[in-house]
Amino acid sequence: MEAPAAHQGPAEPSGSSDSAPAVEITVTSPEQMRELGRRLAKVLRAGDLLMLSGELGAGKTTLTRGLGEGMGVRGAVTSPTFVIARVHPSLGDGPPLVHVDAYRLSGGLDEMEDLDLDVSLPDSVIVVEWGEGKVEELTDDRLQLRIHRAEGDTTDEVRHVTLAGIGERWTSADLSVLAV
Repeated sequence: MEAPAAHQGPAEPSGSSDSAPAVEITVTSPEQMRELGRRLAKVLRAGDLLMLSGELGAGKTTLTRGLGEGMGVRGAVTSPTFVIARVHPSLGDGPPLVHVDAYRLSGGLDEMEDLDLDVSLPDSVIVVEWGEGKVEELTDDRLQLRIHRAEGDTTDEVRHVTLAGIGERWTSADLSVLAV
């Protein structure tokens, strides 16, 4: 498998001084997206919130599937679009993975309170697809992953993933290790 290309990007888009430099990684296949998720799992710990954004079909669930494999969780990681959230308990001593799809939720954190994400966060890794504008208030620390792909009628598998760590948890994180 060809190693994904990476380069340091600009600081977190909002200009926050409490963030790590963004990292951009190019993947050229769904298997490379899963592998990125497996590598990312090695730097995560209980209490981490990941927000995934990208067009339909960009690879958010594929990346999360790799996270689940890397974290060693129970159950197949599939899109939780119709159930909103799935909890995947750890098969070992790691944290569970909580996978949320906020696509169908129109409100902010108020609408998501029924999911009790604030209760789950300290002991879990929470991944929220389509979470922008909905879950930022859960914690000051989060990792934002934006997946960009060619738009329109294309079979192009190339994706550009931008990882931006926000908050104290991510200020000293070296996310460039994920491109190895």
